Amino acid sequence: MSDEPLLARIDRLESLDEIRQLVAKYSLSLDMRDLDAHVGLFAADIRVSREHVGRAHLKHWLDDTLRLQFTGTSHHVGNHIIEFDDPDHAHGVLYSKNEHETPCADGSTEWVIMQMLYWDDYERVDGRWFFRRRLPCYWYATDLNKPPVGEDKMRWPDRESYAGAFHDLWPSWKEFWATAPGDGEPEVAEPAPLNEFLSRMRRGQPEPKIRVR
Repeated sequence: MSDEPLLARIDRLESLDEIRQLVAKYSLSLDMRDLDAHVGLFAADIRVSREHVGRAHLKHWLDDTLRLQFTGTSHHVGNHIIEFDDPDHAHGVLYSKNEHETPCADGSTEWVIMQMLYWDDYERVDGRWFFRRRLPCYWYATDLNKPPVGEDKMRWPDRESYAGAFHDLWPSWKEFWATAPGDGEPEVAEPAPLNEFLSRMRRGQPEPKIRVR
């Protein structure tokens, strides 16, 4: 049984539910192109670039990006781990499987599927939870009929293929492939303490950085 006061535990449960709703609202508002609803999910002083801060600049950037790159999109969110730094700040990892109707330079259209995850930071401001930032990490993007086997799995029409960052946050990925299967009984670490699962998987590395556009 937790030693936390009952009201603190109830607050934590309500916060978990609101944050989970936040990521679902992100997908729906983005796919339906309701940009006002979408940018309202972010903190009012969200940083959009080195020069620009605020929801108006985020809306402008989204409007340009969505009109130029995608005819339509559908974001399907799944696995979601949320951990709290304090009652008003949290971070999390969210899987997202996405589909994009993508126009090509030759006038044709491709259906691009994508697998990715987000590293999120959440902040409660005046009693409501918002995104403080989202760090996207991609595994693959490819035409529906072209499985992304091999290297450089990010494959968009009219662009050179490139590698995503799906595994880059997690040292275990390289550790696993750098070692051979061992003999005998493997060593097993103790389970991570509550709210330290992600930091344990990150091997205590500092908060991941996001490239400012």
